Amino acid sequence: MSERMKALSPEDYQEPRCLLDTEPFTGARVQPVPQRRIIEKMDEYMSRRDYAGAERHLNYWLAEAREGHDRQGELMLHNELVGHFRKVGKKAEALEHAQEAIALLEALELTASVTGGTTYVNAATAYSAFGEAETALALFEKARDAYEGEERTGPELLGGLYNNMALACAELGRYGEAYALFDKAMAQMEKHPGGELEQAITCLNIADAVFAEQGVSGAERIRSLLDRGWALLKNTEAPRDGYFAFVCEKCAPGFAAYGYEDAAGELQRWSEEIYAGS
Repeated sequence: MSERMKALSPEDYQEPRCLLDTEPFTGARVQPVPQRRIIEKMDEYMSRRDYAGAERHLNYWLAEAREGHDRQGELMLHNELVGHFRKVGKKAEALEHAQEAIALLEALELTASVTGGTTYVNAATAYSAFGEAETALALFEKARDAYEGEERTGPELLGGLYNNMALACAELGRYGEAYALFDKAMAQMEKHPGGELEQAITCLNIADAVFAEQGVSGAERIRSLLDRGWALLKNTEAPRDGYFAFVCEKCAPGFAAYGYEDAAGELQRWSEEIYAGS
């Protein structure tokens, strides 16, 4: 379920710093790409599930960022392309952009920043999604160093890190570490307005870990987790937007797999209604 990670916002990439003090002189005038407008347009494509349009959009602006010597813009776009290719299941492309993003991060000397943490999380989530949990964990550790060492890191970012890091631990059979990280993810998301969606996702992730470790003997705990997750989704005050539709669409099969057919049906219906109205 690692693809359930929420789309990154421009603030996750933009450091409050003076480029004149830190950017190496290249002799070329930087022409920044409009990061916020790019993300807003990307949200429109995703609300329609127009993956081909989203890919064209990101590739166009990546070329513009390169042409304009906008390395911050390049970093943002590589990160977005990692997430895009992860969602559509293209491993080679996702990992290629992950490696390019990390190389840019190091060149810009942002590895210890919030931007660094976000980039490492994004890359690690891609490696994890494509079955490379060991590589993912090494990147998650770098992300944790960056996030926990920066007081500006928001709870939604820490929650996403701990949740996805827990998934990689569970994949490797390190269940004790996974459960501890899931607990930390839940605690962070409880601090974040609208964090019920991420808490519900984490409930499903914990249920999957319990089933993988204990099988049917974990049925009672799994039911409790699913009941909690369903209550969070039903009662959330989060806006019924494209991200809500995405979460519903991705959570529905999880509920169905454990026999919660009514919940799965409701989630699918909500998702389709939102997409149809986009």
